[in-house]
Amino acid sequence: MAEWIGIGRRARRCYGFDEIALVPGSKTVNPNEVDTIFEIAGKKFKVPILAAAMDGVVDVKFAVEMSRLGGIAVLNLDGVQTRYENPDIVLEKIAKAKPQKATELIQSIYTQPIKEKLISKKVSEIKKQKGTAVVSCIPSYAEKFSKIAILAGADIFVVQSTVTTRKHISREYRNLDLYKFCKSTKIPVIIGNCVTYETTLELMETGAAALLIGVGPGAACTTRGVLGIGVPQVTATVDAAAARDFYHKRTGKYIPIITDGGMSRGGDICKAFACGADAVMIGSSFARAKEAPGRGYHWGMATSHVNLPRGTRIYVGATGSLKEILFGPAKVDDGSQNLMGALKTSMGSLGAKDMKEMHDVEIIIAPTIQTEGKIFQADQRVGMGK
Repeated sequence: MAEWIGIGRRARRCYGFDEIALVPGSKTVNPNEVDTIFEIAGKKFKVPILAAAMDGVVDVKFAVEMSRLGGIAVLNLDGVQTRYENPDIVLEKIAKAKPQKATELIQSIYTQPIKEKLISKKVSEIKKQKGTAVVSCIPSYAEKFSKIAILAGADIFVVQSTVTTRKHISREYRNLDLYKFCKSTKIPVIIGNCVTYETTLELMETGAAALLIGVGPGAACTTRGVLGIGVPQVTATVDAAAARDFYHKRTGKYIPIITDGGMSRGGDICKAFACGADAVMIGSSFARAKEAPGRGYHWGMATSHVNLPRGTRIYVGATGSLKEILFGPAKVDDGSQNLMGALKTSMGSLGAKDMKEMHDVEIIIAPTIQTEGKIFQADQRVGMGK
């Protein structure tokens, strides 16, 4: 698989969503009859598309609406929702900031300490409105914040950092023991992020309920440019799925993988499932929802880092309601709305009646698939030419 890149050094060719296509098979299925259910630790969700724990995407209101529609929205416990009594004021400031000042403003806003009482308050508000409360924080806060969130009624806890491994080395601070944390936490734990077969396998052995796959592919993330790290999402997902299947064969335990980031259209999401994802997590598409708190803006999780920002603020606009983005009717021509309709139609066209069959569809390498025959769309910047 590896190719020579110089004397004594070889590198593996990896692939992203724009470089592959899915091949229709010998049968088709009525899209209305395909099964898209996503299950995690015995909990079932009809929408296998999670809203990322980003401040321009998820607040209490958004989480409740996502729950009502059958999905999961993850609330960021490290963000403005738990730092400010009235986060709308700072969200308005972020939206109004000039591009050249946005990162500096976000850095200053996120220096405000996290208020533990707000963690409890936000989780309680979601539960009072009959929503599914899924919350996220970085590893260093996980032990403390998880206890608060669980007491308030949280359903699932996410431990997330740019790169997560079971073998983190540090003399400066005490590491989070992921195995002990998963074992002692009374609700399912999702861990992220990783991109390799070996790390996926090791993280599954911690007792995690699911894993997040992806480093740096998000629309507002600059990690790949700042740090030079990452693996294109097609390869990352395929490798993680192979680890999941091996772990399942060896232990009998099926640990879902969630492809996190790098998808902006229905087609990308369909490709992620074909590569082996059990669910996907997206930010920018949901940031375009009228219910999103970002006012049409979206920024990466690490944009606020004081010394080395690894994200930026981007304008995505508010194009429709969350319901329209998930279920339609689509009012735009770029594939960013009616994502569930796209998934079901793709599965039907591929002859996959459920996710297990979707994982086995034929994939081809086709780097011109996005542009073949699309000269007028590209010239007029419509549809796939945007």
